[in-house]
Amino acid sequence: MGRWLYSLCLYLALPCALAFLGYRSLREPGYRSNLRQRFGHVKPDGEEPIWVHAVSVGEVLAAAPMVRRLMARFPERPVLITTVTPTGADRVRDLFGEEVAHRYVPYDLPHMVNRFLSRVQPSILVIMETEVWPNLVHACDDRGIPVILANARLSEKSATGYSRFAPLALPPFQKLDWIAAQAEADAERFVSLGARPERVTVTGSIKYDVRIGNQARAAAAGLRELIGGERPVWIAASTHDGEEGLVLDAHCRLLEQYPEALLVLVPRHPERFDAVARLVADRGLVTARRASGDDPAGAQVYLADTMGELPMLFGCAQAAFMGGSLIARGGHNPLEAAAWSLPVLSGPHVFNFSSVYQQLSTEGGMSFVIGRDDLARELGYFFGHPQVRRVAGTRAGAVMDANQGALDQLYEGVCWRLAGSFV
Repeated sequence: MGRWLYSLCLYLALPCALAFLGYRSLREPGYRSNLRQRFGHVKPDGEEPIWVHAVSVGEVLAAAPMVRRLMARFPERPVLITTVTPTGADRVRDLFGEEVAHRYVPYDLPHMVNRFLSRVQPSILVIMETEVWPNLVHACDDRGIPVILANARLSEKSATGYSRFAPLALPPFQKLDWIAAQAEADAERFVSLGARPERVTVTGSIKYDVRIGNQARAAAAGLRELIGGERPVWIAASTHDGEEGLVLDAHCRLLEQYPEALLVLVPRHPERFDAVARLVADRGLVTARRASGDDPAGAQVYLADTMGELPMLFGCAQAAFMGGSLIARGGHNPLEAAAWSLPVLSGPHVFNFSSVYQQLSTEGGMSFVIGRDDLARELGYFFGHPQVRRVAGTRAGAVMDANQGALDQLYEGVCWRLAGSFV
């Protein structure tokens, strides 16, 4: 009964969803492309593909190493990657070109999901992190398609929200064939929502298995030389509306102590690049925009208004602030910064990655800041005490090294279930 009520509500909300797509497309034209795919009207691309669902850019990047291994292990099987956002779709094309197929995932309405599954006929579905949709999971279960929740995380806040709708939330978790949880706390929350304990494994986070390639290192070194090798440089990554102003205020205070300091500012959403540029100009700061090819040597703020370059940009900095944390967005993944052995700074709101931040904090690889004054003070201390900064960065890198191996466990678990689905 719960799923039917849920479906009825979705049908009633469909006009609002279409209106939202139209609104988003005004700023991001990509939302207008391939609109029919969101209703399940897709063309198959190969028989019984391995289907990986990744909501947006972060999930695509996390899934990429696993997808590469699966392609090598099962070369006869096509791979389909679905996303929700156009930026995620762009990242799929950037990483894989024509090696994999991309489609937009359908709305979670029964006839749209069934239309999609009838046309694609996947052999397995691997969902990255948290995207569990009741009708999709039910339809896959009906058709005998194994569903895996990979690199799975579930915050306490989200678990509480699911529990309020137990008749709807519990059945999908009960039907999942395997949940590869990032941490013990995540596993316990999934079990509390109905997942079968014998189908839940704590594998760790595959995001610890970050590898910085030679190409990224060379690009970072070149950009660092262009910036000026001796300058104090910090990066504010994946910032949000309402947060950039605090970051810029902190940078203005830092400039009083270190006039040569440079902030590499990386807003989370591309449609806000111009608005953030205006915020910088309003504070009278000299700005260079990466997309325009501006020279950052004389700038006070380097606005990284491009997509897909954040992993490289960390390599240009000496300290990293992770956005979405000074406001209640739950923070963003700090592990790419830690992979460069950078000390990490974050606001208090990190519930999306609580276990990761807790470990980094316990090992001395990161510090929490309350607001702009605290952020400016910590940055000033790091730049004034380079040995302290280097030790904190080394400890952050050590956390990465100590937690690697989740990708191997996830890959083997997917392969085992994938091989069974071919029989």
